[in-house]
Amino acid sequence: MPKMPVLFVGHGSPMNAIEDNDFSKNWRSLAERIPKPEAIISFSAHWFTDGTKIMNQEKPETIYDMYGFPKELYEVVYDSPGAPDLAKLSKELISKETEFDNSWGIDHGTWSVLVHMYPERDIPVFQISIDAYAPPEAHYQIGKELSSLRGQGVLILGTGNIVHNLRLVDWSMGNKGFEWAYQFDDFINENTLANNHENILNYKDAGKMAKLAVPTPDHFYPLLYVLGASDQEDKITVFNKSCVLGSVTMTGYLFE
Repeated sequence: MPKMPVLFVGHGSPMNAIEDNDFSKNWRSLAERIPKPEAIISFSAHWFTDGTKIMNQEKPETIYDMYGFPKELYEVVYDSPGAPDLAKLSKELISKETEFDNSWGIDHGTWSVLVHMYPERDIPVFQISIDAYAPPEAHYQIGKELSSLRGQGVLILGTGNIVHNLRLVDWSMGNKGFEWAYQFDDFINENTLANNHENILNYKDAGKMAKLAVPTPDHFYPLLYVLGASDQEDKITVFNKSCVLGSVTMTGYLFE
């Protein structure tokens, strides 16, 4: 069985789920490029919890964790099977205290991407939550501990945004970003390509641009699981490197 890649996707607006744009086109082309996974573990920015939770349902439900969007978006159903056995194995591999929790489901951070990558919905998927109170190193460590699953056909997916500041969104900017947003995205890009993960874990040391780019860590932390699960020998592909609405970057990384 080929060793699966690890993938970080900048998912941006939920509307990307139902739009045919450059972002969604690139997500589709990624699925054509990599081996089809046996299962997918998703770390979504939108399951941000007290502690680390793991869903182990046979049939996780589709969660509509967003408000005020067109009716069409709430009609998307991503009813892929769950993966209880893999969830159990993941719990055993993670040294940090975790618990099973099925109060959530497959949220838009996950399905807005997978609806393009794997529209057949035939690949088992489950989510592991982002612990809101754990330091960056803890998220990175979980990625490391799960990295062996790559050899079992498991795609480890992180879905968030490297720059995500909704308070500073400027609709008039369209597909352009503030200078600080480009600077922080470039800082992460340079360190990712150089495998300087320590600099990324210590992203707050980047000063003002980091405070503006990551006012809360929910959308940034999914990257850390992916970096932890990556390997120094992986080839890194950067895709969708761009900024929208001033303060949201869509940059994604494939490690294979």
